Amino acid sequence: MKLSAHPLWLVGFRPFFALACLSGLGLPVLWALVFFGMLPAPSIPVTAVQWHAHEMFFGFGWAVLGGFLLTSTKNWVGVRGWHGAPLMFLAAAWLFERAGMWFGGQWPSVLFRVSSNLFLASIVAMILWTLIRNRKSDSYTDNIFFILILPVFLASKNLMLSAEHFGIGWSMAVGLFRLAFLLMLERTLTQFMQGVFKVAVLRNKALDTAIKSLGVALVFESLLPARVAGGIELGLAALLAFRFAFWKPQLGMKRLDIGIMYLGYVAIVAQLLVEFVGRTLHPAWVGAVPVHVFTFGVMGFIVPAMLIRISKGHTGRKVVFDKADNMVLRIMILAFVFRVVAPQLHPAGYAYWIYLAASCWFVAFATIAWRYIPFLVQPRVDGKEH
Repeated sequence: MKLSAHPLWLVGFRPFFALACLSGLGLPVLWALVFFGMLPAPSIPVTAVQWHAHEMFFGFGWAVLGGFLLTSTKNWVGVRGWHGAPLMFLAAAWLFERAGMWFGGQWPSVLFRVSSNLFLASIVAMILWTLIRNRKSDSYTDNIFFILILPVFLASKNLMLSAEHFGIGWSMAVGLFRLAFLLMLERTLTQFMQGVFKVAVLRNKALDTAIKSLGVALVFESLLPARVAGGIELGLAALLAFRFAFWKPQLGMKRLDIGIMYLGYVAIVAQLLVEFVGRTLHPAWVGAVPVHVFTFGVMGFIVPAMLIRISKGHTGRKVVFDKADNMVLRIMILAFVFRVVAPQLHPAGYAYWIYLAASCWFVAFATIAWRYIPFLVQPRVDGKEH
């Protein structure tokens, strides 16, 4: 068997969900060790904080988003999708970027720039090629939002690696990932509630479009006047809260595997409100609360459930969350409490809260990796090819 024909390279989620598990268990722990001086900072021409923010969004975050989009786009437009050698190249480029983001300070500046852009530029181009070339057969007309925002990720990434524009870059990254999660939640929760509870949730085209349009505007919130940005944040939070009330949360929360998605939705609303309050009242938060409400509340809640569900369903297995799966989700809820809530209640224990939160990520993603990477490197159990 040729290496490119190995089951790992059949579909995009297989290699990138494996990489997401490994980066999810490793990156938070590495940051905790660097932050408290137990490990030397990466040898790169940016600060340790920039490294941490970049790696969580463009290392871990894009392993997840890349795997999801490479897999879902082929289903949306009805094509075979990228597989084999192109996926091997993307995985190698992702690993090259991780090496550059740790050792790149010892490299020629041109090589560092190549390493930090090769993966994202390539995967964005490949996903756009799939969506644009097959636009007429696309089952989701609102994929235009993905087409619009995907190239902006490149601008966000490079701004995050700039000393002068780091704040703009990470604000854009939050906005871009927020919009991506809003698009995913619209589609997945609608399907889950119909499939599990046989109920329909509110889907109004005007409301949904308004939510996504405000989401696009907030990608550029750091470039807007403070009052305008605050008004958009409050408006988007209000629309999301209104729609949430009609998405039957009383049913969805009865099952943890679906309820965790609802909690991720609520975390988007909470993050917007925290941003608004911080912008208008300037409270004395302990730690970077707005961004961690997003990374721990939105990404931390939704991503593990996504990895488990897709790793089972797309390898031909029945999608049932067992005790170990639910344990992972509960650990990630605990991580949110340790990183976001506990420091506000007991600031003196800040170092311990960071260690505990990082440990939760390690245990949760190590468990997912141990249980599901074997699924990702084996053929489907139902006999289908991909």
